[in-house]
Amino acid sequence: MILLLAEDLDREALKASDLQFKRWLQRAAASATDDSDRQAIAEVERAYANLDDLLAKPLTVRRELLRNDSFGRAIEALRDRINAVQTRYVDAAAYEEARARERAWLIAGLLGMIGLAVLVIGFVPAHSIAQRFVRPIEALARAADQIGQGDFQVTLPLTPVAEMSALSQRFGLMAEALREFKNSDVEALQAEQQRLQAVLDSIDDGLLIFDCAGRVEHVNPVALCQLGWGAEQLGQTLDVALQRADLAEQLHKVLQGESLDELLDDVQVQVDGEKRLLAYSLSGVSHSEGRLMCAVMVLRDVTEQRAFERVRSEFVLRASHELRTPVTGMLMAFALLQERLQFAAESREADLLTTVDEEMQRLLRLINDLLNFSSYQNGLQALELSACALEPLLLQTQQRFSTQAAELQVSLACEVHGELPDVQIDPLQIERVLDNLIGNALRHSHPGGHIRLQARQQDERVVLSVEDNGEGIPYRQQTRIFDPFVQVSRKKGGAGLGLALCKEIVQLHGGQIGVHSRAGQGAQFYVALPV
Repeated sequence: MILLLAEDLDREALKASDLQFKRWLQRAAASATDDSDRQAIAEVERAYANLDDLLAKPLTVRRELLRNDSFGRAIEALRDRINAVQTRYVDAAAYEEARARERAWLIAGLLGMIGLAVLVIGFVPAHSIAQRFVRPIEALARAADQIGQGDFQVTLPLTPVAEMSALSQRFGLMAEALREFKNSDVEALQAEQQRLQAVLDSIDDGLLIFDCAGRVEHVNPVALCQLGWGAEQLGQTLDVALQRADLAEQLHKVLQGESLDELLDDVQVQVDGEKRLLAYSLSGVSHSEGRLMCAVMVLRDVTEQRAFERVRSEFVLRASHELRTPVTGMLMAFALLQERLQFAAESREADLLTTVDEEMQRLLRLINDLLNFSSYQNGLQALELSACALEPLLLQTQQRFSTQAAELQVSLACEVHGELPDVQIDPLQIERVLDNLIGNALRHSHPGGHIRLQARQQDERVVLSVEDNGEGIPYRQQTRIFDPFVQVSRKKGGAGLGLALCKEIVQLHGGQIGVHSRAGQGAQFYVALPV
């Protein structure tokens, strides 16, 4: 309508609009789906052709047409037709979109159903195949757990899978081999245990075995008789079973891997109304890796031995007292006789008098040793303790023996290592110990030999030692030389009481005495005194 009223038409713009409208019209005709659409498009084409003709007419003619009602109704009908076509196309597009959406949902549903069907169809054989492998593996796992618990009587199910069947067969062979090995091992252990039990039950001494907690684990028949025990003592601790807390403390030290400095007094028990004395020893039993497994106590009935020792000690004490008086009188009388009888120095009579004097002096020393030893054994000798410096004591001992050592052509040296603390000792008794040890070293040294008197501090002890390079002591005799009346060699004289007396003196001081020696390579006697 605006173009019809315009005086000057813009032909370029009109041409562009005409081309664009015709392209749209061609697209609409091409996409028409039914006859009504094609008829409507044809009517639009005819109406547009008429409009195109009107635009070519003069302005006066165009304005005249505007006043014509039929023309206006024609224009409105054209507009309505175009709108109807547009509405129809919009509805058609919406309809096609809805159909496309429905098809998409349908396709998605079909695909989902197909996928589910594929999963269901694939799961059944896959599950079946998996079960064929899983069941044998689970059976093998249960069998392995059963074997791990020590039960080798396992039965494995057969499986159609060749690989799993081969594995099950090999597993069964392994279980059979383990079962045979276990049976043979158990039989060997049982046989070994029976042999050990027979050995433990056949020994003459009592034997107690304690576990790591200190409880009684095993008692052999001899120990049951010695202690008067029954089965109720098994599993008890030592302080409960024997009522000896001190023994339980020593057992605890052994189970901790510590060494015992000294044993306590004999264990006194009463069995069937009779008192018995039992000597004991405690030791730990270690694993090959060094770990303690248990502790062993060995009991030995020393009732008769202690009674004999007591009688012997009393006899020696009485005999020594009885012998000392006449021997002393004989020595005095013999000394007077020597003063009255004058013989030439080289005469036979002078030699006999000298021999008698030496033997009587030796007899008097023996009697004195017996008296001293008996006094110590019966607890009649009391120590007079005082704080004493050891270095001057050692130097005095060296000085006393220097002349005798020079006569025997033996060097005697005194060596003090470091500064020594004062020690609570009885100086006279420790001098007696050192004199005895140096005297023994001189008797067993050859001309040109060396003797060293040494002292050093080790932890909470002061160690004195006398070392020589003489004859040495055979190993089999080293454990007996501190017993009374034991001699290494009869050729050197003595009654075998010197070292026994030294042991009694050192033990009264709370110390230890011992020896390190090899035959032909000398000996070292040591005395360890507490600081």
